Amino acid sequence: MAKDLGISVLLDFYGDMLTEKQKDVVELYYNEDLSLAEIAEHSGITRQGVRDSIKRAEAQLKEYEERLGLAQRFNAMGEGLEEIQRLAREAARSNQRRDLDIERCLNQIGTIAARLGDM
Repeated sequence: MAKDLGISVLLDFYGDMLTEKQKDVVELYYNEDLSLAEIAEHSGITRQGVRDSIKRAEAQLKEYEERLGLAQRFNAMGEGLEEIQRLAREAARSNQRRDLDIERCLNQIGTIAARLGDM
């Protein structure tokens, strides 16, 4: 079974919406990198049961993302923040007259973007 590592990201956003058993199995498979046989032994179900549980959970996680788009928005916000920081640095380098108001604004933009990026 090929692993879609994007599932690990979706699990971070929507894992609490899965059943405890599904969440446990998916976390063991994607985050702990256990085999289906190891998970089956750990969970007390068959290897096929583990596979079926993972497939159902993957489908649910993808459906949640399709409907809610939280992971996609999170990624877009991160990319937007990086672009804001890049533009603020570029504008600061271009501020040749050393307009202090512009410099102060650019520094504030950079500080706010960095703080948001750390959240």
